[in-house]
Amino acid sequence: MPAINVYATGAQMIARFGENELISLTDRDGLAGGIVASVLDVALNDATALINGYLAGRYTLPLVTPPAMLERLCCDIARYGLYDNGASEQVSKRFDDAVRFLEMVAAGKITLGITTQGESPVSNDLPAIESDGAVFNRRQSTGFI
Repeated sequence: MPAINVYATGAQMIARFGENELISLTDRDGLAGGIVASVLDVALNDATALINGYLAGRYTLPLVTPPAMLERLCCDIARYGLYDNGASEQVSKRFDDAVRFLEMVAAGKITLGITTQGESPVSNDLPAIESDGAVFNRRQSTGFI
């Protein structure tokens, strides 16, 4: 199976959820004594595929520069997938929040802050501030300021 560009890495999963939790989730028979990278990679690939399923209707995939929020969503979705049926309420809520966010992106209610080609947008509509000068200043004041 060819590797796909995932939105999060195993190192990012460890940084978010800790090594002990990921050992318990990936070393299912207890024989490896550490994180089983192949199990973690499958979960990250599955999470990325789910995310891409929601983004495909709005964005050209793969995204050139994925926004940082997709890393968090990918981690939350992969973590939920690793729990199978024993996810805690917090893990389930984070998964549900991630899916709800992706549904809103797919519906066009919110955007990822990138163009449909997956690049950061360049804006020519920037604010400009102009001033007519100070109304009060020390040099023109006659003693009050």
